[in-house]
Amino acid sequence: MQFSSKEDIDAPIERVFVLLSDFELFERSAIRRGIDVRRLTEITQLAAGAAWQADFRMRGKPRRMRLELVVHEPPHAMVFAGDSQGIDTRLTLDLIALSPRRTRMAVVLNLTPKTLSARLMIQSLRLAKANLSKRFKLKAAEYARSLENRAQRSG
Repeated sequence: MQFSSKEDIDAPIERVFVLLSDFELFERSAIRRGIDVRRLTEITQLAAGAAWQADFRMRGKPRRMRLELVVHEPPHAMVFAGDSQGIDTRLTLDLIALSPRRTRMAVVLNLTPKTLSARLMIQSLRLAKANLSKRFKLKAAEYARSLENRAQRSG
């Protein structure tokens, strides 16, 4: 199952990539939402191979997800691979410079079931795909606006 969105951001590509790479901000945000986040690798310099483990509750059950940065190509692309409860996840972030001060961000999320129970869960998501796709695009647009605002504030 795939979700995707494209958003234009009024900021240079290099600045957008730096903001997307602020993993400490993501970690703090997840912790505020009740997710226990632990780095599995030391991040002295961001590169492919950086990994995290997240423990959280979803639908009343404890879940664990492992997430790894598998592609890191500044300032154009980042790809994350994750796995949780028999579902492989791949999040791709591509940046394209539309002009010196404008960037297009393409976000693609792929969910691939690996077990029977995961297939059943993905099948239930397919029934609500239109609503989920709309929510995904809305969240991507909100995040793009927040990136734009942060880029303008930090100069």
